[in-house]
Amino acid sequence: MYDDNRVSIVLVGIGGYGNIYVDALLNNLERGDFKVVGAIDPRPEGCRNLQKIKDMEIPIFSSMEEFYASFKAELAIISTPIHFHCVQTCYALSQGNNVLCEKPVSATIQEARQMMEARDRAGKIVAIGYQWSYTDAIRTLKKDIQSGLFGRPKRFKTIVLWPRNKDYYRRAWAGKLRDAEGRWILDSVANNATAHHLHNMFYVLGQEQDKSAKPAQLTAELYRANNIENFDTAAVRIFTEEGVELLFYVTHAVTETVNPTFCFEFEKAKVVYGPMEGKSDNIIAVFDDGTYKVYGNPEEEGVKKLWMTIDAVKGIQPVVCGIEAATSHTLCINGMQESVPRISHFPENLIKYNENTKITWVEGLNEVLKRCYQEWKLPHEIGVEWAKAGKTMDLRGYQYFKGEDIG
Repeated sequence: MYDDNRVSIVLVGIGGYGNIYVDALLNNLERGDFKVVGAIDPRPEGCRNLQKIKDMEIPIFSSMEEFYASFKAELAIISTPIHFHCVQTCYALSQGNNVLCEKPVSATIQEARQMMEARDRAGKIVAIGYQWSYTDAIRTLKKDIQSGLFGRPKRFKTIVLWPRNKDYYRRAWAGKLRDAEGRWILDSVANNATAHHLHNMFYVLGQEQDKSAKPAQLTAELYRANNIENFDTAAVRIFTEEGVELLFYVTHAVTETVNPTFCFEFEKAKVVYGPMEGKSDNIIAVFDDGTYKVYGNPEEEGVKKLWMTIDAVKGIQPVVCGIEAATSHTLCINGMQESVPRISHFPENLIKYNENTKITWVEGLNEVLKRCYQEWKLPHEIGVEWAKAGKTMDLRGYQYFKGEDIG
């Protein structure tokens, strides 16, 4: 039985990651609280459920302008490349839509600010799709941090080693700094596949549900092995405005997989997750007195962001992770790119290629990053020959990414 007050949804981008939203919606029609009124994609053949969309007589358009010329929606779900997030979110807002936009919020901090202004003018909501932020595990952990259960936060670290092969970089915008029109993309290992895990450190430190801690200063090391414009490997030290040290280690240029792992140290406890901390499924807080608290697996509620945003459109609950909460990550990415404007290639003698997997990888890189994680250091601090730190960036008051020397 359908509710006459169903939230009408238009899907902007139904290939690539957009498939996740298509699948979730089409597999949960019995909820009865939404209806899909259109799909927008210039290349809809990338959608694995395209035939089902056609069978349901959901109209497909090649542009947002084409859709809005004849149709209306209450919620636009934007699952397009990074450089379209700002312009498409602002356009959807101008058409009276609420928005769920995939991560990251935008390529630059000035675009994020533009999105806030468009949202406020429209009087609508914008949610950003960092799915961990919507899970019970992360939201409960964040509340406990806010309440002071663990005492003062001291230092956090996160590592993700995710091999990606040549096919991954075949996407037109993969690893690109700008598009053909000169718009910033800044696609990288830290701004795409592992963006969730950099954002997560800021998010759990936020003083309110829809807020994140802000970066005050950072020093980055950025490298590449793949034939791309931007970096496929990063190690960065960040200090928040409250003085909490954050360390982040990520790469695609390895053959070994290490799934997201973190250790958050506090005065009275440490919170751990992932295979390098001995706990691969659940987030666990281990207190100094030997007691512990289990928060659950943040990977178990991947599309909860969709249902919570629909509820937010209906006024049932506030936005969990909006533009403000997502901007710390974008500010960090902009700072990292300016810390190391010219990306260093790894030494040629260390770069290898596996013909079977099509993975370009760097000999010994996995061990370097794992050692750095264990020792809370950057590669240049443990005497790695090829390692070089970028300049230290002060991000307090940082308003605009110019990228003048980037390339």
